[in-house]
Amino acid sequence: MHEDRIIHDVDRLIELFDDTFFDKYNTRLIKGGEEPIYLPADAENPFHQIVFRSDYFSSALHEIAHWCVAGQARRLLEDFGYWYLPDGRTQEQQKNFEHVEIKPQAIEWAFCVAANKPFNVSADNLNGSEADTTAFRLKVYQQVERYLTQGFPERASQFISALAQHYQVSLPLALSQFELDPELYQHV
Repeated sequence: MHEDRIIHDVDRLIELFDDTFFDKYNTRLIKGGEEPIYLPADAENPFHQIVFRSDYFSSALHEIAHWCVAGQARRLLEDFGYWYLPDGRTQEQQKNFEHVEIKPQAIEWAFCVAANKPFNVSADNLNGSEADTTAFRLKVYQQVERYLTQGFPERASQFISALAQHYQVSLPLALSQFELDPELYQHV
């Protein structure tokens, strides 16, 4: 597929997710949230929900990545039991945020490669303390390297395969498919 003809449709992404995971994990991908959130099944909803912002394809991939990292016990907790401080974090809060974002963003990057979609590392703190985005991007890249050599988590691997099949991307993924910003090469 040529990149200029690729359509990243969230409704098709939802179908891919359901086809891959609903029967085994009773989990659905839901578009239209004002803010992303994971909601475990309860008396009102018989299935778990990964809610992503509006109809943003990238938001969906990011939230799926968090789900792929969360273990069975965490998938029974709202937002996987993690704290989340919105944009405007202090330097220490930002450091903690980035620490828990390395693995999900590495998985999200792999999803983007499998979907033939550009990826941007996100420090998600435009109104807070200035973050060292170079160091954070490098850590995400290094986590991608580890996943490529040691293997992705099972659900992440399954979804990479589903995306790659749909977007006609060859597997296995290779490090050469993950473009590192030229400014980061001096740090590798």
